[in-house]
Amino acid sequence: MTHNQKAVEALRARWGSAIQDVVEFRGETTVVVDRSSIAEVVRFLRDEPGMGFNFLAALTATDHLPEEPRFGVVYQMYSMENASMLGLKVLVPGDDPVMPTVECVFLNANWHERELFDMFGIRFAGHSDMRRILMPEDWTGHPLRRDYPLGYEEVQFSFNYKDIDAKKPYAKE
Repeated sequence: MTHNQKAVEALRARWGSAIQDVVEFRGETTVVVDRSSIAEVVRFLRDEPGMGFNFLAALTATDHLPEEPRFGVVYQMYSMENASMLGLKVLVPGDDPVMPTVECVFLNANWHERELFDMFGIRFAGHSDMRRILMPEDWTGHPLRRDYPLGYEEVQFSFNYKDIDAKKPYAKE
């Protein structure tokens, strides 16, 4: 039995219905967790003897608009002792994009959670400094949401193709 299988069994035994699903895909295990239990699950994986998931390697989100629940918040937990990665996923509704913070368990979650707030508009209840980290404070909207307007200008690169080809800096003389 692998370390991840042991972790999944321990999570199911302890949290029961809060473990909504377990997905195995291409050698990776992702446990879908109820959002109200995520902080306790993360703490359990870090502190419980035999678990040893002592590093929050990544925290990111996905936007599944127009589906509900709209967002998926994904935690990548790593056990240095066992060299194994375990994913945790929380499904978050679009009309209530609020999650409990895990900053009290992993300090590096501070920056990850701020990034998710900034880019996706997902708030983390109990976070010590919930403000933008990448975009200016007065920015309107959240750029990684699927309904965010693109607002780009088409790149102009072919207006001087004759001048560029005439110089042929790449050609040997």
